[in-house]
Amino acid sequence: MLFKKPSKPQNRIDSLIGAGTRIEGDISFTGGLRIDGDIRGNVRTTGEEHSTLVVSEHARIEGEVTVSHVVINGTVIGPVRSAESLELLPRARVTGDVEYNSLELHLGAVVAGRLVHTGSVSSKAVELKLASIK
Repeated sequence: MLFKKPSKPQNRIDSLIGAGTRIEGDISFTGGLRIDGDIRGNVRTTGEEHSTLVVSEHARIEGEVTVSHVVINGTVIGPVRSAESLELLPRARVTGDVEYNSLELHLGAVVAGRLVHTGSVSSKAVELKLASIK
């Protein structure tokens, strides 16, 4: 296999931060997390496991987001780093730089910052062999 196949996003939500909930402090999680409330702090995954973060339409995060798979339909004020895939839905509002490997940007989503592609073909060099013509 020449290219590494990207991992699939986690479809299961293990944890929920409900509407009307406000958390001040950093959040670390594994698996799937859906945020419907307000967070003042950084949100990131722990370990090497592929995790998914869903930021709903009414959610707001003020801090850095570092998760392998991210779906945003709310507001994030701070940088977003997604090692695998990032989906910005129509009501997404991101103020800060966005680093991604794979990006899906829906009509209406707004990013006030830089979009930086961080993916690489492979950690190993790709070797090209030329056929000799005689």
